[in-house]
Amino acid sequence: MLTWKDIIHFATKGNPTPDKRVEKSEGEWKEILTAEQFRITRLKGTERPHTGELCSIYDEGQYNCVCCNTPLFDSTIKYESSSGWPSFTQPIKENAIKYVKDTTFGMVRVEVLCNTCDAHLGHIFPDGPEPSGLRYCINSESMKLEKQNE
Repeated sequence: MLTWKDIIHFATKGNPTPDKRVEKSEGEWKEILTAEQFRITRLKGTERPHTGELCSIYDEGQYNCVCCNTPLFDSTIKYESSSGWPSFTQPIKENAIKYVKDTTFGMVRVEVLCNTCDAHLGHIFPDGPEPSGLRYCINSESMKLEKQNE
């Protein structure tokens, strides 16, 4: 189980190696993503709180990267954080997520990216539920839910 100490280590010392890499040109990403998905995942945008389609969905399945379909989070670790974005306590695999120190907007945060294609997903905070204490705060537009029974 990852802890905040692990996250800070990854963000400052280097991330786990992904299982594979997916790299495309900006034009190729624009061809496969909606304008909003492109803005969020490739330009590091964010959704307004409480507007994302996946915010209030708790169906069984896994949440995959909208860009490269890499599994990111399992529905069993999604929880209601009241933050306005889908929230998770752990990634599906330790090497699914990349962590980057983010000093934009005059604050220090840790940005989370898909470790396979570098899609911006959101941020992680140390104010989640026990036992990990982690809250992955993720944009709905950066993921797609693959329901368990589909």
